[in-house]
Amino acid sequence: MGGGAELHLHHILKGAAAAGWEVDLVCSSYPGAAAEETIDGVHIRRHGHWAVANFVLPPLVRRMLRSRRYDLLVEDINKIPFYTPLYRGSTPLVAIVPHLFGRTVYRETNPLTATYVYGAESLIPRLYRDVDFEVISPSTRDDLVARGLDPARIRTIYCGMDHERFTLADPPARATEPLVVTWSRLRRYKSLDVALHAFARIHRDMPAARMLVMGRGPDEGRLRRLCTRLGLDDWVEFRGFQPWDELVRTLHQCRVFLNPSPKEGWGLTVIEANQCGLPVVASDRPGLKDSVRDGETGLLVPYGDPAAMADAALGLLRDEDRWLAMSDAARRWAGSFSWQRCVEESLTLFDQVATGKKRL
Repeated sequence: MGGGAELHLHHILKGAAAAGWEVDLVCSSYPGAAAEETIDGVHIRRHGHWAVANFVLPPLVRRMLRSRRYDLLVEDINKIPFYTPLYRGSTPLVAIVPHLFGRTVYRETNPLTATYVYGAESLIPRLYRDVDFEVISPSTRDDLVARGLDPARIRTIYCGMDHERFTLADPPARATEPLVVTWSRLRRYKSLDVALHAFARIHRDMPAARMLVMGRGPDEGRLRRLCTRLGLDDWVEFRGFQPWDELVRTLHQCRVFLNPSPKEGWGLTVIEANQCGLPVVASDRPGLKDSVRDGETGLLVPYGDPAAMADAALGLLRDEDRWLAMSDAARRWAGSFSWQRCVEESLTLFDQVATGKKRL
C-alpha cells in the first residue's frame, strides 16, 4: 500500500503514458504481486523486496539502459537514493524528491539503520550535483539548497488533488460530538503519539470528544499501548485501512484533523482533508507549513507540543463561526490543486531535460 509519494509518482507516469510516452517503471515487489504487468499504460517490472531495493533494482536498470535507448531516466528518491548518476551513462536524468529524512530518520528506526539512511542521503549533493530535480514543496527545495544543490536546477511542482473522489454529492452530517481524526501511515517518525497526548487534553476539557486513528503500519502496537496508558481506549478508535468511499465519508463526519508529523514533503492528506471541509491542526514543520495556510485553512503549532495542539483544536471545536470560516477556506484552498496541472508541468520539465532545450 503506497502513501502520498507513491500516489504522486503514479499520477505523473499515468499522465505520461496517456500523453503517448512509453513508460517503464522499475520498483520493488510485494507478496502476490506480478513480476510484470501494465497499469494505466505504465509497464511495471517488480523485483526484490523494498528493504533491499537500492541493492537489487540498480542492476536491473543498468541492464535495461544497455539493452535499449531511453530518452529520459526518472529517479524517485523516496527514502534512499539509487545513485543513478553513477550508471545512467548519457541518458538525461530527473530526480523527483518528495522529501528527505535528514535526522528525523533516527525517530523511526534503530541507530544502525538510521545512520545508514542518513549517510546515503548525505551523498546526494555530491553525486547529483549536475542533475535536475522536481520537488513538491518549497520546504523540500530549501532542504536541497541547504545541502548544497544548485537552486537553478530545482523545480517546485505542487501535487494535485482527486477532487471527485473527496467530494460527495450527499455528504453525511458532521458527528454531533466533537470528532477528531488523525490519518497517516502508522510509523514512529510520524509522531502520532503527540496527537494521542493532545487528544487526552481535548477529552479532559470536552468529555464527549472522540478520536479516530486511520491508517496502518508497524507503530500501531505502541500507539495502542499508549492509548491504554492514557485511559482513552473507550474514546479512541483505530480504524486501520479503509476503502476510499468509506474513508471519504468518515472525513466528512469529522471536525478537526491532527497532523503531528515532524516533516512532510508536502502533506497530501492535509489537502485531502481540506477538500472534505476539515480544518487541520499541524506541526509548524517542513511541508506542513506549505500545505496549511496558518489561520486560514488550519493552525500550525510547535512540533512535539501536545498542549499547543490541543489548545488549537479546542479553539476550533468551541468556536463554530471560526470553524465554518476555516472549513470554507479549506475547500477553496484544496480546489486550487489539480493533478492535470501537476502532470503537465512535470512533463514539460521532463521534455526540457530530455531534449536539452532549456536549463531550469
